Amino acid sequence: MATSLLALLDDIATLLDDVSVMTKVAAKKTAGVLGDDLALNAQQVTGVKADRELPVVWAVAKGSFVNKAILVPAALLISAFMPVLITPLLMLGGLFLCFEGVEKLMHSLGAHKAEDTKHHDELARAVANEQLDLVAYEREKIKGAVRTDFILSAEIIVISLGTVASATMGQRVAVLVGISVLMTVGVYGLVAGIVKLDDLGLRLNRQAQAWKQALGRGILAFAPWLMKALSVLGTAAMFLVGGGILLHGLPLLAHGVEAMAESLGWLGAFVPSLAGALVGVAAGAVVVAVVALLKRLRGGPRPA
Repeated sequence: MATSLLALLDDIATLLDDVSVMTKVAAKKTAGVLGDDLALNAQQVTGVKADRELPVVWAVAKGSFVNKAILVPAALLISAFMPVLITPLLMLGGLFLCFEGVEKLMHSLGAHKAEDTKHHDELARAVANEQLDLVAYEREKIKGAVRTDFILSAEIIVISLGTVASATMGQRVAVLVGISVLMTVGVYGLVAGIVKLDDLGLRLNRQAQAWKQALGRGILAFAPWLMKALSVLGTAAMFLVGGGILLHGLPLLAHGVEAMAESLGWLGAFVPSLAGALVGVAAGAVVVAVVALLKRLRGGPRPA
């Protein structure tokens, strides 16, 4: 009996170790989505009254848990009964990441500056309007953030599923559930901290001690840069992760990149990441162009 118990404990320890390793791999591969998730959700709650920021973040976090409660079983069913769909879904997720990355680049380069200005003006007017139905306004903000989270959560689940496609069902369940909980708690915990940074800075700035005032001013100056850094790092990671997924889904191109990397010695370690990023930018640009063309055709004059 003791031997059987030890064997059982060893099996459990091995399973937990495998799950831990695969969870780390899945977390690394979903880093691009995580960065984007942080930036997007922090932006979603801008324009909400300061004393309502944390309740709104909590409401979105609950919606995120509901999203993952739908997506995880769906992903597990696909892996159990239609595993052939995992690679196409993974490729679609990578392509969508690249599309979002190019869209972000276009925004940062001013391609949609007028739209951004209009959006910020609307937010400012909404917050300044004392007649506004704040309950309805918050509900709309929450619905928009939960919709955004559903898309990003789907990407996270699909990418994670791709890393454990050959594992046992128990391991897949453990990894997907673990990633879902860790990502949700981590993302919305950080979002809550980010949206309250300015409040912390203002509070410190009002203190009598000079060092607290200096710290408060530093936090107020740091908060906007933090948001910009999250956005930049998230965009870069989206190309690296999304492009890497697409690269691995094209065996001929992937083998060519591997051969090039081997021929360059120690420099070859950077080749796969660089190639993945280039593939991601190119693929995202093509999708953006196709989407823009479809929008133009749909918005054009219809034949009589």
